[in-house]
Amino acid sequence: QVQLVESGGGLVQPGGSLRLSCAASGSFFSIQTMGWYRQAPGKQRELVATIDSSGGTNYADSVKGRFAIAGDNAQNTVYLQMNSLRPEDTAIYYCYLRLRVTSYWGRGTQVTVSS
Repeated sequence: QVQLVESGGGLVQPGGSLRLSCAASGSFFSIQTMGWYRQAPGKQRELVATIDSSGGTNYADSVKGRFAIAGDNAQNTVYLQMNSLRPEDTAIYYCYLRLRVTSYWGRGTQVTVSS
């Protein structure tokens, strides 16, 4: 059983910052990729950022230069530092874990950017 526990969401004013964390626990071997997706009301879930086992990263164009993803392999944890937040970043942010043959999702954490 694999569990993903997310934390760090909340309400922030435009231009502010938040840091999301996601810790993976349970029985598994090598992690291929961890990352974050988000889903705003009425929209499809979309990629935010991912990091692979070699440290390679991938970002949505809309967050490049503002968000940074980092991983701690020893702790099976991934972080998302979000700076210069905009109202359009408001969404539920889901942690994602891809193993060799299966994938897992966290329950999501709400991020609201509003004045």
